[in-house]
Amino acid sequence: MYVNKVRKWSKPKKIKTGLSNFPAKSYIVPEPYGIVLVIGAWNYPYQLSLLPAITAIAAGNTVILKPSELPANTSRVMATLINENFPSDFFRVVEGGVAETTELLKLKFDTIFFTGSTFVGKIVYQAAAKHLTPVVLELGGKSPAFVFKDCDLKMTAKRLVWAKFLNAGQTCIAPDYVLVEKEVEQR
Repeated sequence: MYVNKVRKWSKPKKIKTGLSNFPAKSYIVPEPYGIVLVIGAWNYPYQLSLLPAITAIAAGNTVILKPSELPANTSRVMATLINENFPSDFFRVVEGGVAETTELLKLKFDTIFFTGSTFVGKIVYQAAAKHLTPVVLELGGKSPAFVFKDCDLKMTAKRLVWAKFLNAGQTCIAPDYVLVEKEVEQR
């Protein structure tokens, strides 16, 4: 999918030129950032590690991927497959825990993508700020669910239970609390 779209994504796009710059022509020219650090999450280890890595590569960047150490077998498989099949100066997996991630964060990257907790997100952001590195943070949070008096309560209850127990509740958008209109609170 990405391979087929790279040519279109990387093509300069003509945009409107302001009158003050007449008779010039203006374009947006997509350019890669450079070296991207992707720090993946443990709850969807392939998706939340590989999707940002593939996207960064499709944009012309090189990638260092640091998968979560918690699903150790998954991390090992990713490292083996990627490190054996891609040039190390293009796409590399670095395994390890907090110590290895801390060392990586001391390095200068051109952008950092992190998926995980707000607590660790703050650490990543502070480390990136030392180098003025742009950061994309996909952080889990406390997700509310709203229940209004005009809803189908039976269907709403089914959907809330499904959403909360999806992936054993380890989904960043799992409902953590419910806000209910007074009229249907007891029901």
